[in-house]
Amino acid sequence: MSNDARTRGALRLFGVLAVAATVAATAGCSASGSSASSDGPVTLEFAQWWEPELPAGALRGIMDDFEAANPGIKVNLLSGPYASTKEQLFAGAAAGTMSDVVGLDGAWVSDFAKQGALADLTKLMSDAGYDDSQLASQIKVDGSTYMIPAVNFVYPLFTNDDLLAKAGVTAPPSTRTEFSNAAKAVTALGDNTSGWILPLSQEAPNGIQNDVMSWVWASGGSMLKDGKPDLTNSDVKSAVEFVQGMWKDGSIAPGSFTMKEQDKVEEFGNGRVGMMIDSLAHINLLRKNDPNLKFSISAIPAVDGFSGERGIPYASWGLGVSGSSAHPAEAFKLVQYLMSEKVNSELSTKANAFPGNTKSVPDFSGSDPLFKTAFDIYKKGYPANEFTGLPVAEELMRTFDTQFQSLLNGDQSVDDTLKNAQSQWESQF
Repeated sequence: MSNDARTRGALRLFGVLAVAATVAATAGCSASGSSASSDGPVTLEFAQWWEPELPAGALRGIMDDFEAANPGIKVNLLSGPYASTKEQLFAGAAAGTMSDVVGLDGAWVSDFAKQGALADLTKLMSDAGYDDSQLASQIKVDGSTYMIPAVNFVYPLFTNDDLLAKAGVTAPPSTRTEFSNAAKAVTALGDNTSGWILPLSQEAPNGIQNDVMSWVWASGGSMLKDGKPDLTNSDVKSAVEFVQGMWKDGSIAPGSFTMKEQDKVEEFGNGRVGMMIDSLAHINLLRKNDPNLKFSISAIPAVDGFSGERGIPYASWGLGVSGSSAHPAEAFKLVQYLMSEKVNSELSTKANAFPGNTKSVPDFSGSDPLFKTAFDIYKKGYPANEFTGLPVAEELMRTFDTQFQSLLNGDQSVDDTLKNAQSQWESQF
């Protein structure tokens, strides 16, 4: 599942109330995406898929508060389902008619930036005297920021408490050695149980992002250097060797090469798998499907002895400003408002997500206790998804997946796997 699918799935699975789409509202967009009379207020267009996925009236209420705080600016929400919004934005990017403020998926950012469809947020932040130290992350292309993640949906480690206890494992693993040992112990229980589940379907190759590269990020490593592929470095090699070792040990559930993300969730929910890396969104689904399933969440294990901040995979609702907006300063005021401490707390609470402002705290009252646990994990580390902002991100996952499957099949070495993938990735940059 891609970043966009995870985000949409997260909201559906969190039980957020959907409202009717208003795609028809996009039909009358002006060339600049905004309007203003000679003596009237500026009217900004804000195109996104968020409003239909939030409680009814939530986003409009935030816009009303923004307008009250900024009397010279009005906001027209252009809201629709994710797919319709994506089509609208791509058409607007090609025609130079993109709305002033846009909701973004990280997978679109590189293409939009190279088209000149997005404004340079680094410059807008500088012009506004904005302190970006409060931002949890920024998505950059060629050194400049083009997307700010407003809220994040994270992917921690899920562990089946009963299976681990039966295997003699008393706590979720926090290091790779502990993880490997726990996986072996659960697999040794027999009865078709497996320690870990690894989806590597090339049809939906996001397992490379969530289930393989996550081991690199969890130990502070990177698959990039200066924004370019760096797959042959020691951090990536160590993670790949670790997964290969678990494969050789037989600790990974069978069927990986054709398995998709939804398959691992089903296997974990049915009690056949001890551990999986998965979206926080699936907590509610697992509770619904089996109220008796006992499971915990924790940070993805790091290299033994690692004491730094751990990266945790995530998907985001991103914010950007159109490169063709006639009112970029006013558009950035809206971005700044949505990223302010109080408003970002409100938005993340309503979305059942984590804030993009490091000072913001969502209200967990009435939520599953694991959401608070996940937030504590999130605060101790940093959101990590290096595929966000890369060109043809899904194809990069797929080409790595092909090489990785050849490795697990015994057809090539780790070094050849990484060299081949590196070469293929370089051709895409």
